Amino acid sequence: MIARVMLPRVHGYATARDCAFMTGVQELANGTLDRFLGGSPLSVAVRLALLCVLVGFILTVFGFDPWNIWRSLQDLVQAIWNLGFDAIWSLWRYFLLGAVIVIPIWLIARLAKGARS
Repeated sequence: MIARVMLPRVHGYATARDCAFMTGVQELANGTLDRFLGGSPLSVAVRLALLCVLVGFILTVFGFDPWNIWRSLQDLVQAIWNLGFDAIWSLWRYFLLGAVIVIPIWLIARLAKGARS
């Protein structure tokens, strides 16, 4: 006996084969989402929530406060705005200082990856 399920279709009822197709599409979508998230959405949400609490606790032990971080970011933006072109010079100096470290590490990593291929 063929199961009939009411689906929005032009000609009425869908067959079990149509329902199996829809289930397959849904499973494919869920599999893709699970692969993207690294697990089921609920378990990922629970793990992220627990990790947030743990990191928040550790930051509190070191004296960090979310409102202080927010105020510090606001002060940074305000200081950059107030500095005008001096901010561009400061950013350029930070860029150069960081590039001295980042670019050689990146280059070594790329060369090592190319040597493995």
